[in-house]
Amino acid sequence: MTLIETALATIIVGVGVLAIMVAQEAFHQQNMYSVQSATATRLGNEIRELTLNMPRHDPVTGNAYWGAEPNETTLDDFNDLDDFDGLIFSAELGNGPINSRREVIPNMNGWAQTVLVDMVNSSNINEYYPVPEDPEDYPEDYLMRVTVIVTYQGSTDPEPHEITRVSWISAN
Repeated sequence: MTLIETALATIIVGVGVLAIMVAQEAFHQQNMYSVQSATATRLGNEIRELTLNMPRHDPVTGNAYWGAEPNETTLDDFNDLDDFDGLIFSAELGNGPINSRREVIPNMNGWAQTVLVDMVNSSNINEYYPVPEDPEDYPEDYLMRVTVIVTYQGSTDPEPHEITRVSWISAN
């Protein structure tokens, strides 16, 4: 082989190796997205499973309070859907993320579950009702929509970013 043929063969092999390395890097990036997406879906569904059979309002006080009742101070005390409105469970806060048994899931740094509970029109679930101050003013035809927003903030991310959002309607 001449020197030119050898140089050309080296360039061809080098380009092939470089293309394989670029393809491998793209694969790893896609795989990381898949792992994060699956983890986020799991975290959203953990809250759904926890709240699946809960009543809309407290069994004792009824709809007198939106959110946690005054005597409900810990996660174990929350016994209805509206208790969870506005709660954030994250490793950073030291209270989560949580699973369906109300336990903190270990080694989930950077992950957070934000729970939102809204009143929606029973004939148009895209129409939200503001929560009235007085329970007497609650609309007669409302359902509750629970939304869990799962975010992740990696060690190099300046801000957490939303990975997934899980929503469901509760008619209980």
